[in-house]
Amino acid sequence: MVIDFNNLEINNLHSQTEFEKKVFFFLEEWLSDSEKVNVQTSGSTGIPKIFEIEKQKMLNSAKMTCDFLGLSENDKALICLPVEYISGKMMIVRSFERRLKLIVKNPSLESLKDLDETIDFCAMTPLQVENSLNKIHLIKNLIIGGAAVSESLKSKIIEVLKLSDSQTKIYETYGMSETLSHIALKEIYPHQNDYFTAFENVSISKDERGCLKISAPDLNSEILQTNDLVEISNDNRFRFLGRIDNVINSGGAKIFPEELEDLVKKEIPNEVVFLGLKDESLGQKLIAVIEGEKSDDLIKKISEIQFEKSFHKPKEIIFVEEIPRTPNGKISRIELLKMIDNN
Repeated sequence: MVIDFNNLEINNLHSQTEFEKKVFFFLEEWLSDSEKVNVQTSGSTGIPKIFEIEKQKMLNSAKMTCDFLGLSENDKALICLPVEYISGKMMIVRSFERRLKLIVKNPSLESLKDLDETIDFCAMTPLQVENSLNKIHLIKNLIIGGAAVSESLKSKIIEVLKLSDSQTKIYETYGMSETLSHIALKEIYPHQNDYFTAFENVSISKDERGCLKISAPDLNSEILQTNDLVEISNDNRFRFLGRIDNVINSGGAKIFPEELEDLVKKEIPNEVVFLGLKDESLGQKLIAVIEGEKSDDLIKKISEIQFEKSFHKPKEIIFVEEIPRTPNGKISRIELLKMIDNN
């Protein structure tokens, strides 16, 4: 199904798949007289919640993204994200705001499998990109969100695109449901940046814990307090260090698991998560959980990594068949910790 927002005739749209029906239902909700729509949070950091969002604020968010990427009327976009969440809803709103032609593809790990034309804009999760590397050269502007982009995936993206004549630009997103998708982007390709750049009219600062505070009045009337530890380089650029909820206290030393994961993923292709298990002497014992079959080769590679601190080296390495994830692809550290504890 293709929706032409420059010539929208909703009565002529014929949905066939279950996903197309969901897109159609949201479109009806969007075009209704109501000034608000319901959005569900992902539940990656707690129990999923449903809350109302003003349509005008969603349009403000859409304009920010479209302006940043330089999208124009009649450009082609592709949606392959669930419309239950803000990520999928905002793809439709961006298409509405900028009058794009929206190609509707069922959300799956291989949503781009049948894509054979160049498109101007798409949003995907890291897992989707991982399974669509042979197609990403067809996308002019690709944003990746829902979870952090691993170092191994970045390397694969760069390797694939360098072999093509593609003019593709790829960004990692920073945001949450409360910021109506993202408020900042970080370029991955053709240039690789360490810092996110916040959109215009978005102000950032830190609280006493070092966690990011966001002021984006066009998107949310409240100042949003996150639990994300950051380093701010100037008024609108910041580097994500990790979630304060995930900080591991081992023998009095604070460890940021996300930084260790980035380091390890430069050396091994598997998904890896660092966790703190309860320990009588240390308080928390640092472990690494690797997705896949047990491998002496992987254990050896991790043992050879030059960690910045001696206590950054995991006390134990555990292999699991599959790391639990939320419906939109984020790793669920809570469920993973439960799974390790139960076993």
